[in-house]
Amino acid sequence: MSETLRPDDLVLVTGGSGFLGSAVVRALIARGSRVRAIVRSSSPPDNLAGLGCEIVAGDLTDRESLAAALRGVRYLFHVAADYRFWAPDPSVILRVNVDGTCSLMREALSAGVERIVYTSSVAALKIAGATSPVDETSPLSPDEAIGAYKRSKTLAERAVEEMIARDRLPAIIVNPTTPIGPRDIKPTPTGRILLDAARGRIPAFVDTGLNFAHVDDIAEGHLLAFEHGRIGERYILGGENVLLRDLLAAIAGLSGRRAPRISLPRTPLYPLAYGAEAIARLTGKEPLLTLDGLRLARYRMFFTSAKAERELGYRSRPYLEGVADALTWFRKAGYLT
Repeated sequence: MSETLRPDDLVLVTGGSGFLGSAVVRALIARGSRVRAIVRSSSPPDNLAGLGCEIVAGDLTDRESLAAALRGVRYLFHVAADYRFWAPDPSVILRVNVDGTCSLMREALSAGVERIVYTSSVAALKIAGATSPVDETSPLSPDEAIGAYKRSKTLAERAVEEMIARDRLPAIIVNPTTPIGPRDIKPTPTGRILLDAARGRIPAFVDTGLNFAHVDDIAEGHLLAFEHGRIGERYILGGENVLLRDLLAAIAGLSGRRAPRISLPRTPLYPLAYGAEAIARLTGKEPLLTLDGLRLARYRMFFTSAKAERELGYRSRPYLEGVADALTWFRKAGYLT
């Protein structure tokens, strides 16, 4: 059953000031929706400046703030997540992404929210053993997940699926791949790679690959899932499958630098990752090289959005446009000098 967003319907977006969340807010406003965005007190609200949406303070770990934010809301887009591949205390990632999601969904049921788009991740899909791009039929077991982030997104997705089946939670699940593009304000782990590559700080690479999509296309995919998606179904929202060496070469070309040509084996990098994480525990700054990152790098994390294209009408532009838009925004925002 399709659904239509009407101008008088109040829509709540969690993580509304973040990279993907603010893109969803912009897409909703472009549709004429009334948008309320939950923003943590510690998050910069710059991405929402001048958009005209209602901003409320809230946190996924504060259930009362979630209940307050949901008052009068008809539809919910749950985009917020702790998107880090390393943290001094990994339990924080699980508490936000799993417990916070469960609390929000319970409050949404109590508030009578009629339709929900839940932003999961391709991190909740199984890539080990895949011989072709992974689709929605390969759910990951939490016990197989590498690292706190993948485990948290897998546990959260399974919890949402259980609430759909048991409590008739009216949710559609979307699984974005790796978003790139403008307004990566924090920046995300991928944004940090783009910045470091543009600064010439990544002289070599490992043989791995990722699926990249423009953040605005993924945001539009959220609205298409709301309008045309089926309750209880999951939809991968992605773009192009790209080798890391090709991504770094593209960034180098756009930045006037020489592309890295040295391919490194993963095994000798493990001591460096141990050292980087030890330093990170002292400084509190997320390391560029992590043990979980190396473990994941053994796989090419390639996915297909064929189901979303077929059922939702989803489309994505060439990934290079996302790279160019990201670098342009980083320069204008002063991240690159």
